[in-house]
Amino acid sequence: MKRPFGRRAGASRMVGRLFDRAPMDARELRSKGRAVFTRRAVLLMMVQTGALGALGARLYRLQVEQGQHFSDLAEANRVSTRMLAPPRGLITDRFGEVLAGNRINWRALLLPEETTDLAATLDRFSLLIPLEPHERARIERDAAHKRKFIPVMLREFLSWEEMAKIEVNAPDLPGIVVDVGTTRLYPHGPTFAHVIGYVGPPNDRELADDPILALPGARVGRSAYEAAEDDALRGHPGTVQVEVNAVGRMLRELDREEGTPGATMATTIDAGLQTALMDQLEGTAASTVVMDVRNGEVLAMVSHPSFEPSLFDSGVSQTQWKAWMDDPQTPLLNKAAAGVYPPGSTFKPAVAMAALQAGTLKPGDRIDCRGYIDIGNVRFHCWAKHGHGSLDLHGGIKFSCDVFFFEVARRTGMDVIARYGGDLGLGVRPDIELTHVREGVIPTAAWAHRRGHHLSEGDIVNAGIGQGFVQATPLQLALYTARLASGRQLDAHLTRAQNGQPDPRAAHDSAPPLAFDPAWLDSVRSGMWAVINERYGTAPKARLPLPGVTMAGKTGSAQVRRVSRWAREHGHFNSAELPWQYRPHALFICYAPYEAPRYALSVVIEHGNAGADVAAPLARDIMMQVLERDPGNRSQAWKPQPDPALVVASAQSAPSGVGGPSGTPAAPQPQTESDTEFSSIFEGNGLGSGAAVDNGAEGPDQ
Repeated sequence: MKRPFGRRAGASRMVGRLFDRAPMDARELRSKGRAVFTRRAVLLMMVQTGALGALGARLYRLQVEQGQHFSDLAEANRVSTRMLAPPRGLITDRFGEVLAGNRINWRALLLPEETTDLAATLDRFSLLIPLEPHERARIERDAAHKRKFIPVMLREFLSWEEMAKIEVNAPDLPGIVVDVGTTRLYPHGPTFAHVIGYVGPPNDRELADDPILALPGARVGRSAYEAAEDDALRGHPGTVQVEVNAVGRMLRELDREEGTPGATMATTIDAGLQTALMDQLEGTAASTVVMDVRNGEVLAMVSHPSFEPSLFDSGVSQTQWKAWMDDPQTPLLNKAAAGVYPPGSTFKPAVAMAALQAGTLKPGDRIDCRGYIDIGNVRFHCWAKHGHGSLDLHGGIKFSCDVFFFEVARRTGMDVIARYGGDLGLGVRPDIELTHVREGVIPTAAWAHRRGHHLSEGDIVNAGIGQGFVQATPLQLALYTARLASGRQLDAHLTRAQNGQPDPRAAHDSAPPLAFDPAWLDSVRSGMWAVINERYGTAPKARLPLPGVTMAGKTGSAQVRRVSRWAREHGHFNSAELPWQYRPHALFICYAPYEAPRYALSVVIEHGNAGADVAAPLARDIMMQVLERDPGNRSQAWKPQPDPALVVASAQSAPSGVGGPSGTPAAPQPQTESDTEFSSIFEGNGLGSGAAVDNGAEGPDQ
């Protein structure tokens, strides 16, 4: 009973103590509340200060430290910077006429950095402008391999209707824009295709070497002069800044910095002469090269038939490509620089120069021609069935006697002929600004050994008349003729000036002299003059109808198939009756004026049969064109002069007040210095008046 009582007593004492305490006064309550509030305020202030400090630090970092970075990002959302392919440099003729230029090309571009779903974008684009499977594969490959800021070409040469479709649907085509660029333009088309060449899109190897070529519209030279001078013609890229909206559609152009165009290359070609010669070769598979013998400038280089070079920029159809490949006249081949032919008898002056220089022949040495020569058990025939009798060097060249040069080659040997032939430009690659230039062949013992062959005496005598293994290009033949005419080590070249700076090779008579005795050169030149101008020479049809102006040259007929001994000896062989592909090639080399050499040229007519009958008259007509135009002495392009008789007749029939007083002709224009020099060549020649030409007796067909 004590324990419960004790519990109640303890509780009573505790309650009593609680109620016994005096109540807290107002001052104490206020002091207590102030202390609690102060602690909370300080704590809150600390939290707020920390938060504001962190926010301020973040704002400082964003606006001060990283302000430019985010400003750039914002600007990038509004402004798109794109690189521009530089305009390709112009190529002109010697008088400034454009041979390769540029024209505007509207195109659709894809900006990979501005599209998130390439496949969907291409699907929508294909609904507007269909893409072939190979085109789409190419676009996807380019987008994957190129840098994101480099545009990818979708389609070139857009029509107005196609451009309108793209612009109207621009919101659904993120990253696709219509842009204007340039594409290559060849105003003269096929006339200059082989000498100027063409351009095309870069391949993977070229893109790896120069990423700038990945720009839309970038082109590289693919052949001829375009390829040889590609680095100078490319230029340097520019940039354009455009303002775009949220979907990437261009609103306006903000700034443009054009690239640096490629160099303007002035060539040595005379466009008017080239066009005229192209017309003269119409209907043949032929080539011709015209050179200035004073400095090696190539004034014309024609290969016929030709092709349209612009197709390689816009795309060649399979049908067109097959037609080119199936054409037996090989229009894609530059016959002038890459076509190799047996030079035939045009090689004989080179053999003569080698023999004279080596001492195996003197100009007065005589060789008897009986119509053939036997080497072992093989008989080699002269083109003259009954022979020429006893001939010296002058007669050997004039009559183009095969037996004479069989014997000269046998005495001299091919290694010596190759050595001195190389000095004349044969058997070595011309250092000219072209691609795919062939070096031809003059066989030597080492050359034959590398091919597992031994040069026999028969090989040597056959090579002595430009047959067998001997090969040359029309370009080499023209260079060889120019070196014979000038006596200088000329280099054929096509560049006359770059950005207005003259090429140092343009200077006249600056090339070093050839290492030949001038007397030997005169002996060979005399024989070449006799070919055209002396009685019974092999090329009377090449004689110039100009009093006081003569031409030296050499005929050539190069066989493409062997003629049997029986056919030759029994007179049952007529090459003109053979199918076209089995007829001999017709060749001719010449230079004029003989009295003061200025121009040299070569003509090769594939399967033309006879150089004297076909190539020689054509060469005469070409030389007449060259002498009349005289491009090497003019500062402006030649323009045809009206016939004086027609001018007088027109003036007499004109009403009063037309021309001079009472209808008389207007005063003649003053002549330039070059015109005066040119006129002195033709003074009193009766050119254009139908003057008859006395070619003398017809010589043998060689």
